[in-house]
Amino acid sequence: MLKLTINGTAKQLDVDETMPLLWVLRDELHYTGTKYGCGIGQCGACTVHINGKPQRSCLMPIGSVKNAEITTIEGLDDDVGKAVKSAWKTLDVPQCGYCQSGQMMSAAGLLKDNPAPNNSEIDQAMSGNICRCATYEKIREAIQTASKKIDIKEVETKEG
Repeated sequence: MLKLTINGTAKQLDVDETMPLLWVLRDELHYTGTKYGCGIGQCGACTVHINGKPQRSCLMPIGSVKNAEITTIEGLDDDVGKAVKSAWKTLDVPQCGYCQSGQMMSAAGLLKDNPAPNNSEIDQAMSGNICRCATYEKIREAIQTASKKIDIKEVETKEG
């Protein structure tokens, strides 16, 4: 029996410890906001936060995160997450939308580490997330918009 904390809630699961976190989230716990994209950790659609840092869930065995804090797009509700989600909605970023939960998870991770990134820092942080609709300009604009909505001092206090 594995004990996990997902989106702030303790969970107990009876699954094979080698099962990828992505499939535990989607198939066992029904957190379907995290998407399967490539299955090799290259596209970013499966991005979740592990102990506050963006990680690919498609390759991560569930047994390797049993003592970690796991956050999915459904649980991205802190001030930074709310700012990111609001900016995505305001700017109507998604086209097909498939990659967007992974994009938002990576964006929130960036803004937690760097609340006021420049375009180069945004591009570097987001380079592991692929968008087949090529909404990269809108994604960058949404991250800039979100960065203006968060309180930098509050983020620094909570993180450090």
